Amino acid sequence: MAWRWLSLILPAVLMLAGCGRGNEGALQVDFIDTPESLFADGLRLSPGAQHLRAATDAGLVAFNAQGDVVPALADRWIVTDDGRSFIFRLREGDWPDGADLTAESVRAALRSSIRALNGTSLGLDLAPVSEVRAMAGRVVEIRLSSPVPTLLQILAQPELALSHGAKGDGAGEMRLVREGDLATLTMKPPAERGIPEERNWQSFVRQIELRPADPKAAIERFDNGDVDVVLGGQIGSLPLVDTGPLSRGTVRLEPAIGLFGLLVQRERGLLTTNEGREAFAMAIDRPALVAQFNIGGWVPTTRISAPGLPNDVRLVPERWGERTIDENRAIAAARVAAWRRANGGEEARLTISLMRDPGLDALFLELVRQLGTVGIILDRAPPGRAADLDLIDRVARYAEPRWFLNQFNCSLRHGLCDAEADALVREAVKQPDRAERDNLLAEAEAKLTQANVYIPFGSPLRFSLVRSNVDGFVANQWAFHPLPALAQIPR
Repeated sequence: MAWRWLSLILPAVLMLAGCGRGNEGALQVDFIDTPESLFADGLRLSPGAQHLRAATDAGLVAFNAQGDVVPALADRWIVTDDGRSFIFRLREGDWPDGADLTAESVRAALRSSIRALNGTSLGLDLAPVSEVRAMAGRVVEIRLSSPVPTLLQILAQPELALSHGAKGDGAGEMRLVREGDLATLTMKPPAERGIPEERNWQSFVRQIELRPADPKAAIERFDNGDVDVVLGGQIGSLPLVDTGPLSRGTVRLEPAIGLFGLLVQRERGLLTTNEGREAFAMAIDRPALVAQFNIGGWVPTTRISAPGLPNDVRLVPERWGERTIDENRAIAAARVAAWRRANGGEEARLTISLMRDPGLDALFLELVRQLGTVGIILDRAPPGRAADLDLIDRVARYAEPRWFLNQFNCSLRHGLCDAEADALVREAVKQPDRAERDNLLAEAEAKLTQANVYIPFGSPLRFSLVRSNVDGFVANQWAFHPLPALAQIPR
């Protein structure tokens, strides 16, 4: 993966816990998000809303604290030898509305969820699903047109939580009561969670009181001892974190994989041609972009897919590795100068869409400095105005090249794309042979790379603030931390 597990803690952070409350009372959690985004319904969920959906609703499977797939509505499953059929045995119990949890009801709910995701990148991920069948008793089968080794990770996404009947309590492990911006989450009794009854089970769980907060307020509350956990940290808020010797908590950097770079939004000016877009990409010194944040273990990349994925056939190398950054910039500067001469001396001026956050401000200034060395002028687009470039900062849903390539599919219409790369991905999805499928995906990545529609920096940066007396938190590649795990009290 693009992150090294042994370098996840910021160097300056001391392992000090502060004066936590132990296991008494509710666990206080702030999520860096807005109230509108955190409590949003529907299919386009922020990371905060994904955490709430996963706590209160359930799909066939779910993620645990380590980021591994575990049972949810299905208590076990098998995969056929050809990888084209996943057969799930449902747990005993009912839907929250009292109806029987049957294979037919789950089939209907799953088909409805899959249909609703049409037109999204998750819908593209689910394209190989050819049929959902209700079998005898509590057995559901998902048939595929070609093998999808990562299907369980896809099914564990919060957007694939299943519902039945009138909207009310979800089938997840927790109930949510909202009062203003405060969400109080309480564990359900064991029987409602599909596990055996247990005496005194309440002694081993606690409530979670979760609030949306802006980065500055969340970090201040953590530093003051008012909250135990802050989730949802990104590069924009990292400079606000106290990493000095008086730090009261630990900063947990996630070994996240995903996309962190610039998407070309329109063919304009220098970005009109492939050569111009490549010149922009060649001018960037990726390690220097994040050096100012003092992050150990961050690995830059010029690739679209994260380096080192399990089925990476290594047909797509890092770009320009045979040249130094100075040599790359000399080539880029020559191209910019040639473009200016061909356009009557016009400035190579471009705009970027970036939020106003301390970390993003620092990133912008570093980009301005670096691009200025080759004659490119970078401005921030005014809010609400179209920009030439947009920052993509997104954690992957599963560790396969197809996820990365699907983010740039032309059907999503959110920037420049490459129809030939999309066609190669579609062809790969149809292939029953794993080696042929991986080769086609590598060809698609090479095609998209050559089009220079996306300018990668490296892996997305994610962090949380967690007191040392909090159990149930594990940094993982999805930057996802199930709230039920945080509510558990060690025995």
